[in-house]
Amino acid sequence: MRHRAAVLCAAAAMVAGSVTAGPVRAATPAPAPKLTWRGCGTADHPALQCASLKVPLDHADPSGRQITLALSRVPHTAKTSEGPLLVNPGGPGGSGLALAGFVASTLPRGVASRYDVIGFDPRGVGAGDPALSCAPGHFGPVRPDTVPATPALERANLERARSFAAACGRAYAGVLPYVDTVNTVRDLDSVRQALGAPRISYFGYSYGTYLGAVYAKLYPRRVHRLVLDSVVDPTGVWYEDNLAQDYAFDARHRALMAWIARYDDTYGLGTDPARVEAEWYAMRGALARKPAGGRVGPAELDDTFLPGGYYNGYWPHLAEAFAAYARRGDTGPLVRAYENLGAVDASGDNGYSVYTSVQCRDSPWPRSWNRWRADTWKVYAKAPFMAWNNAWYNAPCAFWPVAARRPVDVAGAEAPPALLFQATDDAATPYSGGVTVHRLLARSGLVVEAGGGNHGVTLSGNACLDGYLAAYLADGTVPRGNGPADAVCAKSPDPEPLTTKAASTSSRGSVLHGLLGFRR
Repeated sequence: MRHRAAVLCAAAAMVAGSVTAGPVRAATPAPAPKLTWRGCGTADHPALQCASLKVPLDHADPSGRQITLALSRVPHTAKTSEGPLLVNPGGPGGSGLALAGFVASTLPRGVASRYDVIGFDPRGVGAGDPALSCAPGHFGPVRPDTVPATPALERANLERARSFAAACGRAYAGVLPYVDTVNTVRDLDSVRQALGAPRISYFGYSYGTYLGAVYAKLYPRRVHRLVLDSVVDPTGVWYEDNLAQDYAFDARHRALMAWIARYDDTYGLGTDPARVEAEWYAMRGALARKPAGGRVGPAELDDTFLPGGYYNGYWPHLAEAFAAYARRGDTGPLVRAYENLGAVDASGDNGYSVYTSVQCRDSPWPRSWNRWRADTWKVYAKAPFMAWNNAWYNAPCAFWPVAARRPVDVAGAEAPPALLFQATDDAATPYSGGVTVHRLLARSGLVVEAGGGNHGVTLSGNACLDGYLAAYLADGTVPRGNGPADAVCAKSPDPEPLTTKAASTSSRGSVLHGLLGFRR
């Protein structure tokens, strides 16, 4: 949160603290533009259509500067329709265009056929205009070690954070005050109007759960059905939520180490999870001295293994790369794993620019680096895997050039009952977030995957979870129970080491998590 001249600060002051405490009671709305849909089908999703929609940059000034949102649609085919179902993969900064095709083709046909499944790129993202890209190549290898073991490393990482925030301020001074969750929610209602729908249904993963909960708070009577999968804790957005993530990701990383130890016959790294973990940190130290292939240093190693905290389908690939390096000194598999899972391309640059813009604007972050340093070292002492990597990922918020809003209190009873899904061992959105939102959203239902650790659990192959999802979208059925959870499903099985058979088997989970991405 840094500054870019008085005009930026003035614009920020105009909109800071403007979050509506309760439902929006709109004045006479402007006429809704009509959408022009065109075919943009793919081999997997031939019915997919695309359109664009202009919305105000500042919804308080509807006749002012306009920006463009990109939309996708799979139209309903049933004789009767439940209306539009908007889908969002999370982020902030994730593109939802391809998710529409996946959701429409993965839901039971009798359910999907009754919805117009709508994907969208939120403001600033992907095919919209403008598409933010503050500092292309910001994550290019090899970056400084994220663990600031020396003052020089801390200075280098701090300079990276400051320079990124400053670059965003220079490039998008007039835009940043309007890139946040509340404005994105207002965009969603503009989409609803353009679709000609009195109400929308919404299905969001990860950050998309917060986006959906805020929509239900501001527009409760415009919600038909609301599905939230892997639920953000809205009481901790975003600084406290990120600290909670650090502990959860460390536990998930240790679960990976234990899984590798279970398959010692395959990987040869020992049967003791603590020994395997020690080998991993030894690999990290070696890469600090000599990056693999000149591309994978310790920061890139963190980035490569982080996706394993989101989805255990990546574990066999990560384990093979780890074993090849630790046992034979073979860097090739590790470099390939980095390129497949950790490297950031132009789309990733865009995603990170929107991620920081939204998170830094949504709620206040500490401005004192001493606070960040003390908190992160405290976490690192117990949970070293992601503590500093995550701190630096979010550190531009300490220098962001736009004042922050107040967080939205999503508690409410006016919207229809929502259905929540949560894995107990989810690292990106820990279990407590699902319990909290279940309490805040009156009459909601919470379905738990007991022992599950993946982030994004529905439409990933678990028939129990998907059964509750289908029933809710079909007729609004919400399970009712007596404990924190209203229904409990057994977790999906952990993967096995790669084999010819396993490698040739397609997985809905891998497709879904490719769409959801990481850092969501």
